[in-house]
Amino acid sequence: MSEIFVHSCKHDGRVHRRWPARVERREGPLLVLDAFFSEEVRHPLVGTIEAGTHSTEYFWTDRWYSVFRFQTPDGLLLRFYCNINTPARLDAGVLSFVDLDVDVLVEPDFSRTVLDEDEFELHAELYAYPPSYRENVRRALDELLLLIDSRQFPFDIN
Repeated sequence: MSEIFVHSCKHDGRVHRRWPARVERREGPLLVLDAFFSEEVRHPLVGTIEAGTHSTEYFWTDRWYSVFRFQTPDGLLLRFYCNINTPARLDAGVLSFVDLDVDVLVEPDFSRTVLDEDEFELHAELYAYPPSYRENVRRALDELLLLIDSRQFPFDIN
């Protein structure tokens, strides 16, 4: 497994969040990363993510979303966190994408909540997102919700 950094960027190219990860596998456009939280993170909508939380991260180079599976160190599923973003790019040890604000929080019982659609609208104006972003975000959200509801990969766990 190779060590990389993940860069979550804003549309203006600014790195918003950065973390280390290992490439677990690559299959065509799919990259599966292995990461963990070295320190506690407090998120206003997700809640507290405790230090030691393991994250299996699914990125695609041809899809407008990514999926994070958060679990305890002993493997208990905590939740899925889905992020609408531009397709990932892996270059020189850095996987980067533009975070487009809309998220889906999926609980272990597969109940789900769509978050931050208002933030997308605000940033679409602030960063002058290209018109195609709106269509791609809607399509990505629809696809994600279908995958969640039908328990398709990467939501096909027991």
